[in-house]
Amino acid sequence: MGTDMKAIDVLEKYWGYTSFRKMQEDIVNAALEDRDVLAILPTGGGKSVCFQVPALMKPGIAIVVTPLIALMKDQVQNLGARGIKALAIYMGMTKREIETALNNAVYGDFKFLYLSPERLSTQTFRDWFREMDVSYIVVDEAHCISQWGYDFRPDYLKIAEIRQSCDAPVIALTATATPAVADDIMEKLGFREKLLIKSGFERPNLSYIVRNREDKPGQLLNICRSVPGTGIVYVRNRKKCEELASFLKNSGESASFYHAGLSHFTRTARQEDWKTDRIRIMVCTNAFGMGIDKPDVRFVVHFELPDCPEAYFQEAGRAGRDGKRSYAVLLWNNLDLRKLKQIATVSFPDIEYIEDIYHKVHIFAGIPYESGEGRELKFNIMEFCKRFKLNSSSAYNAMKYIEREGHWIFMEDADIPTRVQIIPSREELYDVEIPEQMQQIVLESLMRTYSGLFSYPVQIDEEYIASKAGITVPGLRKVLYGLSLEHIIRYIPADHSSVIYLKEDRLRPKNVHLSPERLEKLKASWQERVDAMTAYATEDDTCRSRFLLKYFGQENTADCGTCDVCRLRKSKEKTAGTKSAICSYIKEKEGDYTLEDINVTFGSPGSDYSENYLSILRTLIDDGTVPPYRF
Repeated sequence: MGTDMKAIDVLEKYWGYTSFRKMQEDIVNAALEDRDVLAILPTGGGKSVCFQVPALMKPGIAIVVTPLIALMKDQVQNLGARGIKALAIYMGMTKREIETALNNAVYGDFKFLYLSPERLSTQTFRDWFREMDVSYIVVDEAHCISQWGYDFRPDYLKIAEIRQSCDAPVIALTATATPAVADDIMEKLGFREKLLIKSGFERPNLSYIVRNREDKPGQLLNICRSVPGTGIVYVRNRKKCEELASFLKNSGESASFYHAGLSHFTRTARQEDWKTDRIRIMVCTNAFGMGIDKPDVRFVVHFELPDCPEAYFQEAGRAGRDGKRSYAVLLWNNLDLRKLKQIATVSFPDIEYIEDIYHKVHIFAGIPYESGEGRELKFNIMEFCKRFKLNSSSAYNAMKYIEREGHWIFMEDADIPTRVQIIPSREELYDVEIPEQMQQIVLESLMRTYSGLFSYPVQIDEEYIASKAGITVPGLRKVLYGLSLEHIIRYIPADHSSVIYLKEDRLRPKNVHLSPERLEKLKASWQERVDAMTAYATEDDTCRSRFLLKYFGQENTADCGTCDVCRLRKSKEKTAGTKSAICSYIKEKEGDYTLEDINVTFGSPGSDYSENYLSILRTLIDDGTVPPYRF
């Protein structure tokens, strides 16, 4: 790209916009000056442009670290549609696919390489990284690097390490960070000079509504019927997700459900149905929505109380990205408050229990001490808990804490590619009689493409092998199954399951690095967020928008005027003014008035206002402020 092109020219050439949004230009300019910058922009605030524009203006390739595989694929596709070459590497790709992508990153004219964070610590990536001409290191969802943030990922800490081997500036981006977390992000990323550019979090078109209701399903149905347009309903667990979707469908609403337990094909199909308005309401867990850019979502309902304002703010912010009036509704009752207290007990088991889970997982997988590094374990947590008679929630949270400490990566409901291992040795294979010609062709294609087939199950790219063999993917699977029946290969079909990736050999008892002090700090930090979320729900005097903005460090803000608190205050002020006016009127009439007089003066008979004024008048009469009216 020509060096005489300005940032605004790049924006117009590739995106068709003639001006930047608020704060975007400041972030782009800071990046072009080679300054490290942390950008905090609200959901839908156009964070991608902030690093894509400067990366297009500099030679080299931008490394973009993000935990969201769906977003990664979506951005690579969108950039390609604009004529911009981009690559992505993420968990589940074959070794051949990864090597090809890294080769292209070094020797091709690609401008962006998207990576999932766990790739940063692999030797393969680091070897290729030394050869790359890196323009920027971009950290998306940057709050994941802070141990005190709500979504810490230990692999993010590797970013500071790779930065030491290149001098590229860092562009860190997030939609949700408190002042303390923002400072921690810049510290952990080794900013040469701390620079925070923060947009206002106000969403003038988004009305925050909180409802304390025992009959939450009935309230949800009222919302779905009274607010036209597309909606999202967030729930905590999969069972409730399916139950609520069924309830809405049986009540005549266009609804479906989405959670990580569904197959990749089903998730993709339902997401597409919702994006194209074939489904109006999606009932989902927080697995839905990350990176989905649908501007015309009219309402987002949280059916249960979230455990932190960060998650709530980000999820609620998926409504109204087109700038039109939209609603973020939180439904809660006292049962939700009791559940949050129970969650604290299971979310933070003691250190002894956590270490016990560490060893039980290895025992469950049959892994002895001093072995296991690099293994990828297909893991069914319900079978695990049944075998060891464990509480599933406590075991799950212990496993997530072990992940935080860097011992393994625990991926829930991952898409696992097909794996193949050849059972006979290379020499023995020459003497094996292979029944069908296509089996011979497939076997030769596998051996030409992959090393290690005779030693362990190797991930294969079904589409690539099928094309080499000249058959369809279903045809390939049939051939592989036939070869397994002949005991020529070990065939492990593609699956959808939770996976544990072991980052080290199994440690002996008492050698597992787990910090009780860090666990206590995390528990205290979690409790602070829960208390803030509870205060938000139960607060009835502070504007909802102002409450959230203050939590994220934005002071001196004005009332939004559209949330339930602001509207109730307006109603009370109007009622107080009406009371005063009615009192003055009756005083002028010296107490000699009729109901018809009130109706004519303050409303019209039969109108809604008439009913309201009559109610006010009855209150004034009951408390003795004015005398009864004459008939």
